[in-house]
Amino acid sequence: MNSFLTLIGKLTLWFSKILNLGAGSTWPGHIAMETNPKFVQNVLKKNPNLKIVLIAGTNGKTTTSLMLQKILEEEGLKVFRNEAGANLLNGLASTIIQKGSLTGRLNFDAMIFEVDENNLSLVLAELSHVNGHMSIVLLNLFRDQLDRYGEVNTIAQKWNKALRKLPISSTIFTNGDDPKLADIANDSTLVRYYFGIDESLMKKSEVGYDVDFAYCPNCNTKLKFSKVAYSHLGKFHCPNCGYTNPDTMTFPSLPHPLLGTYNIYNENAAVLVANKVFNVSKDTVHKALVDFKPAFGRQEKIVYKDRDVVLLLAKNPAGANQAISAINEYRHPELVSGSRNDKKPNILLVLNDRIPDGRDVSWIWDVDFDELKSDVNKIFVSGDRVFDMSLRIKYSQLSHVKCQMFENLQEAIDTSISETAKDETLFILPTYSAMLEVRKILTGRSIL
Repeated sequence: MNSFLTLIGKLTLWFSKILNLGAGSTWPGHIAMETNPKFVQNVLKKNPNLKIVLIAGTNGKTTTSLMLQKILEEEGLKVFRNEAGANLLNGLASTIIQKGSLTGRLNFDAMIFEVDENNLSLVLAELSHVNGHMSIVLLNLFRDQLDRYGEVNTIAQKWNKALRKLPISSTIFTNGDDPKLADIANDSTLVRYYFGIDESLMKKSEVGYDVDFAYCPNCNTKLKFSKVAYSHLGKFHCPNCGYTNPDTMTFPSLPHPLLGTYNIYNENAAVLVANKVFNVSKDTVHKALVDFKPAFGRQEKIVYKDRDVVLLLAKNPAGANQAISAINEYRHPELVSGSRNDKKPNILLVLNDRIPDGRDVSWIWDVDFDELKSDVNKIFVSGDRVFDMSLRIKYSQLSHVKCQMFENLQEAIDTSISETAKDETLFILPTYSAMLEVRKILTGRSIL
């Protein structure tokens, strides 16, 4: 039965690509799961030596997955992951169909699968009966797509419940600087490791408007933060019950190929998994990271009409604020290299409200656009909710900056490019569906 379903899936994948209907990242798996709900479980049981790594979190899943893949391949291991970003259960099934043989054999050492945070419990339930070693990486948890997911506490409760049902051979890797995720891991009886970032990289002393977990998960007392990386990630303690950060592992001597504090968290998560599960040395990790290139839309650099364009996915308050921080690092490279760039960049904001983005765009009011007030030349705005974003910019401290609105995305890109000098960079901050549209215009081809 599984062989037949795999054949049908591979044919669906082939037709999808031939007819230019998409990458076939979900339909083959959807058909297989509808026909046999245990398809994924049955295939993975045939591959007990395959090590499985599930990566969940609001932000950073794709970057962490790609980093881990590059590290393991540098080690000489055969690895596959859901490269198209289809992170639901049908995406997992499609990835297995694509990479496996007709008999269900996966000739790989490891499978890395980034998982939608709202579907982690479903994926864990499906894989809880698999015999191979499974690692679960919990990166972070921020408010995102409130219309689909609800509040962050709802997701946290689902995660906590699902993790309690995993086989004893599983391992948890979690962000020890996130008070809620650290508490979830603390409650588990599984082997667990905590990653974080060096305290010297935490530049703030107070949490901002994008904070999601400000209270102690044990006694509901407001947490005290001595250092903050961003949002609610930092060095915390409870003045009532004493709850505080677990001991975290950081790797300050490794290269940081991507800008932003958030990407150091992603990197440290990938490195910790590579070291603890696959016994990869720091020398090998260094070789893999020194020339690492970002995934699509995540600090991806594209040349369009002789102009440099950098895409920074911004789909929730925490992610958007970190994208702004990354722009400021471009603007102030003396923080890294000692040389200053005095040219102020142009920025294009693209806000959509489609299913992959979430229909509720109220989150834009928790983005600290004021951080750009001295570091931006011109702002261009487009997307399905162009007027909402334009209104948000109007009520920021950017009134002195020229802001242009475009209902047509192609026109927005062409105008922002034409008003960007050849030796300057245009930064585009899109939501997820907008990022796919922007990339299609810039590269002439679709991802999905």
